[in-house]
Amino acid sequence: MATVAVYNLKGGVGKTTTAVNLAWLSANQSARRTLVWDLDPQGAASYILGDGLPLKQEVRSLFARGIDPMKLVRGSRFEGIDLLAADMSLRGLDRLLFELDKKKRLARIIDTLSGHYDRIILDCPPGLTETAEQVMRAADVMIVPVIPSALSQRAFDAVVQFMDEKKGRQAPLLPLHSMVDQRRRVHKEALALHQDWPVIPMASVVEQASSEARPLGAFAAPSPAYKAYATLWRAIEKRLSQI
Repeated sequence: MATVAVYNLKGGVGKTTTAVNLAWLSANQSARRTLVWDLDPQGAASYILGDGLPLKQEVRSLFARGIDPMKLVRGSRFEGIDLLAADMSLRGLDRLLFELDKKKRLARIIDTLSGHYDRIILDCPPGLTETAEQVMRAADVMIVPVIPSALSQRAFDAVVQFMDEKKGRQAPLLPLHSMVDQRRRVHKEALALHQDWPVIPMASVVEQASSEARPLGAFAAPSPAYKAYATLWRAIEKRLSQI
């Protein structure tokens, strides 16, 4: 089992879109038993993948009381993907983790899921928080979507510096350029600086897929955006095979 976290300090960079599409590829391209764990109280991944039924405010209890996480897992609307959905109880998760002073609580919960899944995809909230630190320790690889802009690059650099200053195990970073419009000069210049980063193009089909609450593979598989995510997933699987 391997855990893939999709994270950035900055919001609005395409984390949820990336997490959902990687999960679809994990289940359908790699035939992996896949779980998406939505750690963001906004619950965007839960909206796209979920069944629309009301959620009890109980995800916090995974951390506070140590209940079996499989009791909260439900099937998604897409074959091969299960969902541990977010709810608003996650709003106080950072404070709870700080008060518990259990630095590996997230990692231990993931360990209890390891017998049920081949890949766990974490859709993470933005920010350099206690939750983020636990993700950095628990994940096998961290996917970091970066918009080709000065502010987004600055946020990524801050994450790198933050991790460099921490002791102990840290997940390796795999940055990518997201929402890329190669007609823009600033985007082209940013891509030239990091030619080895994967590139996910900006495309209306991505917005349409989100509006219809479907991964690209279930909506527009022949699209360039889908093919870019498929290439990214193959790179992730290769990275995981080397760990």
